[in-house]
Amino acid sequence: MSVQLSNKICLRLLNNGCRSLSLFSNSSPSNWSKVVSDAEKIVGYPTSFMSLRCLLSDELSNVAMQARKLVGTKHPLLNTARGFVYDSRNNLQMRGLVVLLMSKAAGPNTAAEACLQQDMVSGIYPSQRNLAEITELIHTAFLVHRGIVNLKEWTNSDGPLKDMQFGNKMAVLSGDFLLANACTGLAQLNNTKVVELLSSAIGDLVQGIYYENSIQGEENNMTDDIKIASWEEQAFLSHGALLAKSCRATLELAKHDAEAQALAFQYGKHMSLGHKLNSDLQPFLKDSSSDAVPFSLNSAPVILHQETIGREGWIHQIDQARPKGRQADYAKLWRAIKAGKGVSSAIDLCCYHGNKALEAIKRFPPSEARSALENIAFAVTKF
Repeated sequence: MSVQLSNKICLRLLNNGCRSLSLFSNSSPSNWSKVVSDAEKIVGYPTSFMSLRCLLSDELSNVAMQARKLVGTKHPLLNTARGFVYDSRNNLQMRGLVVLLMSKAAGPNTAAEACLQQDMVSGIYPSQRNLAEITELIHTAFLVHRGIVNLKEWTNSDGPLKDMQFGNKMAVLSGDFLLANACTGLAQLNNTKVVELLSSAIGDLVQGIYYENSIQGEENNMTDDIKIASWEEQAFLSHGALLAKSCRATLELAKHDAEAQALAFQYGKHMSLGHKLNSDLQPFLKDSSSDAVPFSLNSAPVILHQETIGREGWIHQIDQARPKGRQADYAKLWRAIKAGKGVSSAIDLCCYHGNKALEAIKRFPPSEARSALENIAFAVTKF
C-alpha cells in the first residue's frame, strides 16, 4: 500500500473521537505552540511528524487500513492513532524535541570531534537525531500498548465485542512493531552504553506502568497509605526515565564527560516530574467541582492532602463521601481536597522540580537551545 493511501486513512481517523494524550495539556494553545515552534526552528527539525517514517511504513499502513474496522467503537486505539497524525492543540513529539535541544545545547565535544566522523546539521549529529526518533518510537509504542481494553469491563455501548478484541490484537502487534523498530535503531547506533541506557528506560517504563495498572481499582484502595516519596519514585519510572536517560544518552553519543551527562539526566528527570505534577494538578485548578475534570485518588495533590490531614482524617473524609458502602461522591472529595493544603503543596513541589531542571540546564553555555529548554521548564510550572 502506498504512503499516500496510508496517510489518507490516518487522516480519516482524525474525525472520529477525541484525544486526551499530550505532554503539556495545561498550556494555552497559542503560548505552548509558540514555545514548540521556536524550539523546532532552533533544531532545524519538524518534530511533529518525527516518527511518521515508521508509522507510514508498509507494515503499519496495513494496520491503518485495518483500523477502519474500529470506527464507531470506543476503542482507545482510534484516539491514539488520531493523535499520531494531528493534534491542533499540543505538539506530541516533545521527548524527541527535548533530546534534540539538549544535543544542541551541549554542542560538539571538541576533544572527541575527530573520532566521531559525523557531519553536524544545525549543531546536531545524525546519530543524535536518530536517538530522538528512537525515543519517540519507544514512547509511541507504549502509548499504543496502553490502548488495550480490559474486556472484563466491556459493555455494549463500547461497540461489538469482536471489534474490541480485534482492536486489542492490533494494539499489541503494532506496539510491538514500533518497539522492535526502536530496538533495531538502537543497535545501529553502535554504542553499547546508549543501548544499555535506553534498554533500562524500557524496563523502567514497564515497571512503572505495571504499578499504575495495579492501583487502577481505586474504589478498592481509596484508603491506601501512599507517601509522596513513593509517588515520585513511581512517576519517574513511568513518566521520567525515558526522557532523562535519552538526554544522558544523546550526550554520550557526542562523547561528553560524565558531569555533562549527569546534568542532562537531571534536567530530563525534573522536567518530567514537574510535568506530571502539573498534569495531576489540572483537575484542582478549576473554580468549582462542577467544572472539575475527573481526578485520580493516586495523584500527587490527593496524596499530599492525605499526608497533611493524616490517615485517620483521610479515612473519615472517605467515609463521608461514600456513606454506607455506596459509590464515592468525587465532587465532595474534590471540595475537601481543594480546601486543604494538598493542592498548594503540589504546586510548590512542581515549582521545585521546575527550578531543579533550570539549575541543571543553566550549567550549559548560553545558547538558543538552552533558552528553549528553559522556556519548556517555565511552561511546566505555569498555572
